[in-house]
Amino acid sequence: MINIFEVTETNKMVSEENLDVRTITVGINLKDCIDPDLDILCDKIYNKIKNVAGDLVSVGKKIEREYGVPIVNKRISVTPISLIGEAACRKPEDFVQIARTLDRVASELGVNFIGGYSALVPKGMTRADELLINSIPQALSCTERVCSSVVLGSTRVGINMDAVRLMGEIIRQTAEATADADGMGDAKLVVFCNPTDDNPFMAGAFHGVTEGDAVINVGVSGPGVVKRALEEVRGESFEVLCETIKKTAFKVTRVGQLVAKRASAELGIPFGIVDLSLAPTPAIGDSVAGILEEIGLERAGAPGTTAALALLNDQVKKGGIMASSYVGGLSGAFIPVSEDQGMIDAVTDGALTIEKLEAMTCVCSVGLDMIAVPGDTSAATISGIIADEMALGMINAKTTAVRIIPAIGKDVGDCVEFGGLLGRAPIMPVNNFSCDRFIAREGRIPAPVHSFKN
Repeated sequence: MINIFEVTETNKMVSEENLDVRTITVGINLKDCIDPDLDILCDKIYNKIKNVAGDLVSVGKKIEREYGVPIVNKRISVTPISLIGEAACRKPEDFVQIARTLDRVASELGVNFIGGYSALVPKGMTRADELLINSIPQALSCTERVCSSVVLGSTRVGINMDAVRLMGEIIRQTAEATADADGMGDAKLVVFCNPTDDNPFMAGAFHGVTEGDAVINVGVSGPGVVKRALEEVRGESFEVLCETIKKTAFKVTRVGQLVAKRASAELGIPFGIVDLSLAPTPAIGDSVAGILEEIGLERAGAPGTTAALALLNDQVKKGGIMASSYVGGLSGAFIPVSEDQGMIDAVTDGALTIEKLEAMTCVCSVGLDMIAVPGDTSAATISGIIADEMALGMINAKTTAVRIIPAIGKDVGDCVEFGGLLGRAPIMPVNNFSCDRFIAREGRIPAPVHSFKN
């Protein structure tokens, strides 16, 4: 039984160590909104979201006051829109109308983001999938809260390289469409291999087709808490190090479990999962890179970084799964460059490169996240970076993702500025050798042998 005394124990974590509940995300099934008339479809979507999540923000604020735990974001995720708009949409602009509807209801409800402007194309694309994907630059440039994701591969079916090539072009177009905002559109766009159906974090959250009609998923975050705990055991053995991370992750996850249960009861929506990911912020001390440096690295990116991150990720999971019966989502450590001051410093000092980040993604929760690259980076090069990351996910049977931002008009040495949780990112150099002929091939990379586990 979880009770308020467990939250009282975390008061110091909240006040001094940046502990927060990063998000309460309400997942909403929109399949019952499907209609061949676009206007009727948009009305149904608007009404369904407003009816299900109308009290989300007020309930979140009530829980914050009662428990004294900050809830940074209140978010909504919906069924992938390419599926919902298939009967009504005949051109990309039709999907943009749905995006505007999502943005309008999100704004009226006061939520931070709404995810699910998505397409699932790991093996092939329907006409609706292509229309939605081609609408992304316009949709993300004319909305404020809409987040988009496209699934390009999985361990079971391989990698859709036609979609990988297309997404390189779409990412470039989105950067150009939002160039006056440092490419903010691409900060709300992510591509995936092996995504989960219950991820509460943006930009990748969508309400999976295996989910129920509505669900509450909560994401917790506590890099500052873990770092402060490790400061108390500096120089101790790996055994002590691992035990400290596990015990701290247990406490952080229990807070998330309590908030999730309370939100579920208040909103009358079933509790889904707690995602116990260590999601950093630009705040000083709230950094995954800072944890790695406390473990013993001079800078994130130094030799030993991948091993230290693997240790951290595994111990966070081990501690978290003892605290809740329903741990899900991504659950581990995130390494977004722009959202982590320690990662920013490591890039600035030359300790951290895209290639090292790619190696680190083999053992962390997601992938190449919030990385800014020179504005003249070609679409084919972006597709090549995506293909590499999708391959890591496919072969290792894990979730991987890419959220990359070509900074139009900027080069290495410059920065892009997003503010808030999205932070700022130094422009990172990319390998200038061409992969054009590889990306130009048609078809898909087949699934690996170990995918056939029937």
